[in-house]
Amino acid sequence: MRLTRKRLCSFLIAVYCLFSLYAAYHVFFGRGRRAPGAAQRGMRPRRGRGAAEVGPGLPSPPLCAAGLGLLGSGDGWSRAWLVPCPGFITGPAVVPGSFSIEENNVVLVLNGREKAKIFYATQWLLYAENLVQTQKLQHLAVVLLGNEQCDNEWINRFLKRNGGFVELLFIIYDSPWINDVDVFQWPLGVATYRNFPVVEASWSMLHDERPYLCNFLGTVYENSSRQALMNILKQDGNIKLCWVSAREQWQPQETNESLKNYQDALLQSDLTLCPVGVNTECYRIYEACSYGSVPVVEDVMTAGSCGNASVHRNAPLQLLKSMGAPFIFIKNWKELPALLEKEKTLILQEKIQRRKILLQWYQRFKTELKTKFTNILESSFLMNNKG
Repeated sequence: MRLTRKRLCSFLIAVYCLFSLYAAYHVFFGRGRRAPGAAQRGMRPRRGRGAAEVGPGLPSPPLCAAGLGLLGSGDGWSRAWLVPCPGFITGPAVVPGSFSIEENNVVLVLNGREKAKIFYATQWLLYAENLVQTQKLQHLAVVLLGNEQCDNEWINRFLKRNGGFVELLFIIYDSPWINDVDVFQWPLGVATYRNFPVVEASWSMLHDERPYLCNFLGTVYENSSRQALMNILKQDGNIKLCWVSAREQWQPQETNESLKNYQDALLQSDLTLCPVGVNTECYRIYEACSYGSVPVVEDVMTAGSCGNASVHRNAPLQLLKSMGAPFIFIKNWKELPALLEKEKTLILQEKIQRRKILLQWYQRFKTELKTKFTNILESSFLMNNKG
């Protein structure tokens, strides 16, 4: 018996080694191999979520099935890199010209939030333009993390309707450009660049009593509605019933402790207060949805060129409203005390039902957008190929 066990263990080890060698062969010599020079520069391949920092996750498998390449962005959104099918390769080592294009149709995920990011995004577009002109690339779409005040004029000249080569633009934040023909809105999503995780709903998340009525963990700017919110919470004494942690300066990165506190606050609060910042749309809205904490959204238009609430009935947050987001929208934080008083009267079963509606909606929201994204690309790129 001892000999048989020894032979069995040896056999299993041999099988494991063979499988490891087989996997290594495909990683290093398969179609999705690393870009040239990546190993020397410390670049590591990461599969599956390379572009998920924008919105609810870009649908890699359907794109691959359609013969599409995906160019993602990361490293604090400072530059973009190739994300080949079927896996993603990420890392700042990959720059325009450092890899070969194997796809005819490509989606570029770019950051246009500020001048420094726009510079890198422009380099990618100029590189893509050269590929189109030399017929190495047939079709190009862009997913753009737009400027928070919607000042995105820099990309206008690259759009096909203006004589450029970008056929489709998926843009984050409300914009008067959105027409659902060649310019579409894409949601901001959660802040994975700050290590916010993919959250799986659990029984306890849905059914447990939550100790806090609401939460707000964030930066409070002087003379902002956030300051007004803090004053209202203090005046009515509701601050004792909510998880509130304010800071005066914005921090680009979370510590392990601050991230855990933030996640715990979302998980242990019935409501998440979402005051406007530079833009009405914020990561906090989607992060609250992840934990079944109902977003209480300050529904006011911020300064900039994102639209006009008097002209566009659903502005701001047109995409979320058009898809039936089960949020609580308020125009002024003076409405909050009455809202919290009403919350105190709700029984647990009512809160469970509300959480269930929110979590189901959020899952459907992500799924429908992924499907819509793929369908738009297929109808535009692949139909044009047939023509």
